[in-house]
Amino acid sequence: MGRALAQLMRHAPWVEPALEAADCLIPMPLSLQRLGERGFNQAYELARHLDARKADPHTLLRIERRPHQVGHSRTERQANVLGSFWVDPQRLLHVRDKRVVLVDDVMTTGASLFEAAHTLRKAGATHITGLVFARTVPRIAS
Repeated sequence: MGRALAQLMRHAPWVEPALEAADCLIPMPLSLQRLGERGFNQAYELARHLDARKADPHTLLRIERRPHQVGHSRTERQANVLGSFWVDPQRLLHVRDKRVVLVDDVMTTGASLFEAAHTLRKAGATHITGLVFARTVPRIAS
């Protein structure tokens, strides 16, 4: 399924140029516990089918499992993911002065992507593009 979804992602007008310009594709990481539950990282599956040579699942890591984000507001989601990511110090050269495409399957509020991008920026990435397969419809406050 990852191959078919990645092909659909490539149809967005700006995706091909972003992939060509990227030094690496970094999937949103899962905690070890969640990875064990699922058996795979869906964001990595997308990244490897977008460009297996550039897909890098080892540089950006998730520190610990946090509560599921479902049902939380943007502010709550931002608080939940604050400090959740880190770049493996032995892999800093993989992002320093590099163009990165950060890949995820679904974006709701963007809190996780924003925090991951912030972490990559602190590690020295010069350009970060977020690429997601789907975007949830924002809830309208009543």
